[in-house]
Amino acid sequence: MDSLSSLLLIAALIAASAFFSIAELAVAAARRLRLRQMADLGDARAQRVLDVQEEPGDFFTAIQIGMNTVAILGGVVGEGAFAPLILPLLQRVQVPAGHAETLASVASFALVTSLFILLADLFPKRLGMSAPEAVAVRVVGPMHAVLALLKPIVWLFKRLTDALFKLLGLPDHRDEAVTPDDILAMAAAGAEAGVLAGAEHRVIENVFELDTRLVTSSMTARDHIIHFLLDDSETLIKARIDQYPHSTYLVCDGDIDHVVGYVDSKDLLSRVLNNQPIALSAEGLIKKVLMVPDRITLSEMLMQFRQAFEDYAVIVNEYSLVVGIITINDVMSTVMGSLMAPLDEEQIVQRDADSWLIDGITPIEDVLRALDLDSLPYQEDYETIAGFMMVMLRRIPRRTDSVSWGGFRFEVMDVDSYKIDQIMVTRESSSGKDHIEADSKSM
Repeated sequence: MDSLSSLLLIAALIAASAFFSIAELAVAAARRLRLRQMADLGDARAQRVLDVQEEPGDFFTAIQIGMNTVAILGGVVGEGAFAPLILPLLQRVQVPAGHAETLASVASFALVTSLFILLADLFPKRLGMSAPEAVAVRVVGPMHAVLALLKPIVWLFKRLTDALFKLLGLPDHRDEAVTPDDILAMAAAGAEAGVLAGAEHRVIENVFELDTRLVTSSMTARDHIIHFLLDDSETLIKARIDQYPHSTYLVCDGDIDHVVGYVDSKDLLSRVLNNQPIALSAEGLIKKVLMVPDRITLSEMLMQFRQAFEDYAVIVNEYSLVVGIITINDVMSTVMGSLMAPLDEEQIVQRDADSWLIDGITPIEDVLRALDLDSLPYQEDYETIAGFMMVMLRRIPRRTDSVSWGGFRFEVMDVDSYKIDQIMVTRESSSGKDHIEADSKSM
């Protein structure tokens, strides 16, 4: 075979190998969601790619047969393809004849190998990764023609491969189940690429957290509940409504732990407009309230709201003591985050790149997200950052008490009647060690 024929054959082999490489990677990397969108828009080629992904055995068998055949032919032709061109150059520099032929063959083989690596492997695979769906729909047709040509050989190797998989007990189909972690990873990638706004990304994360976050993370705590007692006077009720306007008020008998029900402010307004006295003992004024345990998740809370046709519930602990109240709006605020909550209600305020001012009642899940932490120690023992400080200090914290953990310093800034109001979190240097600093007067 003359030099020109060898070069043309090498070029054809490189082109064939490049085609098999790009077909293999593009079909494997093509996203099923994007392909389904293209198929729904009428692109029949996208459906053919989906069919290949469902049953990839024959397709990839044909590719491997083609790639290995081309590689073998390239090795056979490559050694002598460029040798006749390189040999005269070596002779000009007076390389001995016995060595010149050997060096020419080695150089020819190295050059052909380099061309295969660059043009038949690296370049087509990078091209296939950059736009896998667009490439896949273009190569699927020609690959089906190759598959039809090699069908007998493909059938043989396919059966041999199936037998090996069965012998080794390996799965022969790809698991296409989409998990919550997959969706969160896609959302994170979308946020990083700028497709999703930061707030939208947090909403998606919050939706999946409904199955793990307890109702206590979104409730109005016991000491913030505005409630009426059965024997409250009309003057007291009006004054409390004027001072604390809400749509719903809890009604109790004697104290907050003896819940009778709840009353809607619109029903009280109706009585005022009709010149009727506001008496909580009036028939039909107090409605039965939904009672839920404090260990259920927000997802379970939504289910109970739907089943009971209610949007207001009282949360009690194992001792039947009221720990808080929750409404459907509280759950939605947890999901929507900053898209729904006004700025003056934000529980986490980032002062600069390395410090945050956090309310003591902030759920620990929100703290982890703000600080980009995976977990905190003894996390199952508390639900808020105030609880974290109590567990770490093993007592009621006092102002200036601090805990250093995970590269952050948590310092108590304000305490009101044993209740931690605010905590300053500051990022420490990488050399900082986990430790606890407490007010010596409190020890």
